[in-house]
Amino acid sequence: MTQQQRAYAYGLSAVLAWSTVATAFKLSLAHLSPAQLLLYASAASLLALLSILIYQGRLHEVWPAFRKNWRVSLLFGAINPFAYYLILFKAYDLLPAQEAQAINYTWALTMTLLAVPLLKQPLKRNDLLAALLCYFGVLLIATRGDLFHLNFSNLNGLGLALISTLLWAAYWILNTKDQREPVLGLTLNFAVSLPLSLLWCLFHGELVSVSWQGIAGAIYVGAFEMGFTFVLWLFAMKLSQSTAKIANLIFLSPIISLFFIWLFIGETIQTSTLLGLGFILLGLLTQKFQGARLC
Repeated sequence: MTQQQRAYAYGLSAVLAWSTVATAFKLSLAHLSPAQLLLYASAASLLALLSILIYQGRLHEVWPAFRKNWRVSLLFGAINPFAYYLILFKAYDLLPAQEAQAINYTWALTMTLLAVPLLKQPLKRNDLLAALLCYFGVLLIATRGDLFHLNFSNLNGLGLALISTLLWAAYWILNTKDQREPVLGLTLNFAVSLPLSLLWCLFHGELVSVSWQGIAGAIYVGAFEMGFTFVLWLFAMKLSQSTAKIANLIFLSPIISLFFIWLFIGETIQTSTLLGLGFILLGLLTQKFQGARLC
């Protein structure tokens, strides 16, 4: 395999894994609360990341890096995974998987909008067009096509799903100033976040016995949403001759994800979901491709 072919292989593997997580979230939440899923998935992800560092012969770097960067690690860990996934899992608990996953894909647009006040980046006309397209898609999904009466399927779930995109976008904007090595930094985030999740479950009376199905689902989520898949994506981006060639693969994920949701959860995919997702993807494509800029 050529270097670019290896990059595609890593990228497609990551996309395929990410395409299963909406289904895994929903199946796991049938046995766990959102906080319990966060706790056990975070533990599984931390073990996965530590195993990667052991494989790389870099485990000895963890403690010195923590001593040097504990404040940064605490900030990032509190945002992601703690707050982000706690809110995201609650959104999935309230919404059908097809709605939550589609809304979640607007985070890239949210990051562009947040970059205006946080990074002082100008907002271009195509960004505004992308915002209109994406959030019209969200409105279609949230109302299940009933735009005139605005009867939202679950307003609390919608609000949480949108808040999660704000947190995820803010995390990646702040991450541009993070000087830590990516895998090591992510490991530290999960290391400081795990006690937060444990305390949350303790104070809310959720440290109780859970079914093996819930634990198995949390391990899968921790490994393939939070752990190994992130490293696969990093390898793909590093090996690729062009970042765009790999980044474009992510647009396959929501389509594959809907197929898994239909196949394994049994949700009837609504026409409004397909239309709304189409507007969201069109908005993201409008924002992404430089050739589509209107100014």
